[in-house]
Order: sequence, then structure tokens, then C-alpha cells
Amino acid sequence: MSEAIISEGIRPTRTDEFRQRLEKRYKAERRFNLAGLSAILISVAVLIFLLGNMTFNGMGGFQRAEIDVSIDLSQSGIAGDSSTLSGDDALQVLQRQGLPDVVQFYAEQSLGEEAAQGISSEAWRDVANDIIADTSILREEVTFSLAATDGLASGLKDEGSAEMQALADRLEADGVLASNFDPGFLARSDATSPQKVGIWGALKGSILTMIVTLLLAFPIGVLAALYLEEYAPKNRWTDVIEVSINNLAAVPSIIFGLLGLAVFLWMFPNLRSAPLIGGMTLALMTMPVIVISGRNAIKAVPPSIRDGALAIGASPVQVVFHHVLPLALPGILTGTIIGMARALGETAPLLMIGMRAFVATAPDGFTSPATVLPVQIFLWSDEIDRGFVERTSAAIIILLLFLLLMNGLAIYLRNKFEKTW
Repeated sequence: MSEAIISEGIRPTRTDEFRQRLEKRYKAERRFNLAGLSAILISVAVLIFLLGNMTFNGMGGFQRAEIDVSIDLSQSGIAGDSSTLSGDDALQVLQRQGLPDVVQFYAEQSLGEEAAQGISSEAWRDVANDIIADTSILREEVTFSLAATDGLASGLKDEGSAEMQALADRLEADGVLASNFDPGFLARSDATSPQKVGIWGALKGSILTMIVTLLLAFPIGVLAALYLEEYAPKNRWTDVIEVSINNLAAVPSIIFGLLGLAVFLWMFPNLRSAPLIGGMTLALMTMPVIVISGRNAIKAVPPSIRDGALAIGASPVQVVFHHVLPLALPGILTGTIIGMARALGETAPLLMIGMRAFVATAPDGFTSPATVLPVQIFLWSDEIDRGFVERTSAAIIILLLFLLLMNGLAIYLRNKFEKTW
């Protein structure tokens, strides 16, 4: 057979030239695969380095310098029980009984006058909170770990003045000064001292702001995508709307902040820095992303699904809401994840509407003054005191965990509603 082909003048297919071209294509494919694998490995390495560096620097942010002080509350003259110390004025009751002076007295007795000056002036509040939580300790002698001053905390890290470093070394050698895990960091709000700051106020503000953003952006974005894809006539006006939505998705975030400042704060001037205004501003920024992803997800639903539903007697509205929307929901949730993740990390639009204010208490609701995690991180990073550096890294870890939790929930919902056809 081969002799016949050669005799007829037909060249065989697998010539040397063909093999060279084939080998060249195989080499190009291997180089492409290697380039893709290298890009993934580099990305993973950078991510690991970033997370490792942030974790290493942030672990110290979850600690604070504390001094152990033994206080004999049974001899202090402080009185109270669960009924008298159960109200909102419990701290004031203990303060009027002289608890700050009692704490200072026992600190001087056990540590000396010089070392007692290294205890924070607000340390008595920690003692008061322990008493309110368990009034039975008023009949006992208890050792409390009290917050140190910023200067002594710096001295413990071999920073600050030489006097504070020497005092910190002496107290650490005596076993009364150490850096301990600070659970209050997750329960307190902003403060002027790195020893007293907490992240709960900003975290709660972020949660409230994200709730408002989701409640506004998701239903409006999904309904807009359904209308444009299923009901809107194909004319010049809908073309203008589609182009406008695509352009809005690429607009810098600070423009939305200016819009919120000009519109929402003009409508609600008394709600500056409130989660309601922040959520409305971020909803404007998130909505175009949800609309675009929603339209693409709706387009991906096979026409046979619509035709089959209409064939068995379903109305057009039933086709959309009973068949098309459930099948498109996983894709819509993917766009929502991207939009909400972007909104969670935004700072510029929230700065424009006043959410950079110093808020010492956690917000009570959607209309209370608040700040959010990205803005809190930005403000702490601008502080002169080096003690805020570790607190900033710890706050970034909290932000990343919050982002992972939020995205994990959204991915779970997406997989739950995902269907095959």
C-alpha cells in the first residue's frame, strides 16, 4: 500500500517537517503550562508571605502589658451584691465607693510607689468589671492583671525611655509584669491609648454597614438584571442603560462617596457616619457588579428550560421566578460575593461621609455614629505611638477573618442552590 502511494506521487503524512512542527507545538504547550504553573506558585508564595508576615506582626496586637496586683477586697470597704451592681450605673457605684483609690493603694503597697505609677489610670475599670461579674470576690483577696501605661508597655518591648526600660526589666524579673492575651481587644472600642483600644466598635459597624449594603444592593440588582434580560425591549434606551451600568462598575469608589455626601447626607444631615448612610453609599457601588453578573448568569440558562416551562402551561412570570432565577442564582451569588468583598474593604467613600470619626462606643443601631474596620485600620496606621502598629496588624487579621467568613457563607449558599441540567 505504501509503495502504491509513493508510486502515485503522494507524499506520506508524517514527514520529518511535520514531526518538527508537531514537536514545536508540543514544546510551546509545555512552556505555556509551565508559565501557568509558575504564575500560580508565585501567587501562592506571595499570599503565604503576606499572611505569614501579617500573622507574625499581628500576634502581638492581641496582647497587652499587664501588672499583677493583689487586692484584699474584704478589707477595702467596697460593698455590693448582685442586686445593687446589676444596673447600668454599677461602675459609677463602685467609683463613688472609692475603688480607684483602693486599686492605687494596693498597687503602691505591693509594688512600690514608682512601679504603681506604671499602672493605667483606667485599670480600676477592669477590677470593677470583675466585681460586677462575680460579687463574691468582695469577700476575698484576689490578684488582678491590670493594664500598664503606654510608657511601661513600650519599655517591656525595649523601646521608649531608659527609665521605663529599666523599670520594665525589674518588674518582669520579679514576675509581676508580662504581655498577656487581651480578650478585651475583641470587646472594646476605639481609644487614645494602644493599651485600651479594641476592635468591637469597628467590627460591629462593619457588620451593620454590610447588612444595609446587602439588603439594598442584592434585591435591586437582581430585579434590574431580570428586567433588562427578560422584559426590557431592545431599543436605544436600554442600550444607554446597559452602557451606563457597565461604566458605573468601573467608576472609582470615591465618586460614590461624593454622591453619598451630596445626596444622602443632604437628605439625612443628622445621620453622618451612621451605618445606614455608609450602607446606602456602598450599595450604589456594589449594585452594578450584581447587575452585570446577574445578567450573565441569566443568559447562561438554556432556552430549553424556558420553552419546557411554557410548554407545560407556566406563565412568563412563573418561568422567570420558578425556573430561570433559581438556576441563575449561583452565578448571581458569585457576583454578589465579589461586590460585597470589594465593599467591605473600601475606605475612600466612607471617609467622604464622615465615618472616620473617633467613636469610643460600639453603635447601638443603624443610625448610631460608627466606624468600620478599613477606616479604623487606616486611622491606627497613622498614629505616632508605635504601640498602634501591632494593633493595626491585629485589626487586619480580624478584617481578613471577617472577609473569609462572609465569603464562606456566600459560597455555601451558592453551592446549596446550584443545580445541573
